[in-house]
Amino acid sequence: MIDDSRPIFLQIAEMIENDIVDGVLAEEAQVPSTNEFAAFHRINPATAAKGVNRLVDDGILYKKRGIGMFVAAGARSVLIGRRREDFYEQFLRPMAREACKLGIDNQQLLTMLGRVAATESDAPAAMEKEGVQ
Repeated sequence: MIDDSRPIFLQIAEMIENDIVDGVLAEEAQVPSTNEFAAFHRINPATAAKGVNRLVDDGILYKKRGIGMFVAAGARSVLIGRRREDFYEQFLRPMAREACKLGIDNQQLLTMLGRVAATESDAPAAMEKEGVQ
């Protein structure tokens, strides 16, 4: 689960963020301790703490003294907002630039996106029908 190509503390922070966005960790839910992260991923507790503290600094988590770390109210909305902005910058802007280079107008681009979306939304149903999990 841990990838050697990126800093481990960032990966720990991303795992927690993903759990919040996916609804695995609800607002006000307690987050596993840094020692639990360290034991599970076989990493230094200080590295796990660095990832958790990054989220504290961002206001995504907060500490209850003597109890542990918890998901802050509104954390999911904040993370989704950030991810939407990142999605726009990382994927949509480059796609739009390439579409312009290729002479694809807005309507053609929307049609292409619609085709992709239809294919992607059908994929889980088709996989389930075929018995693929």
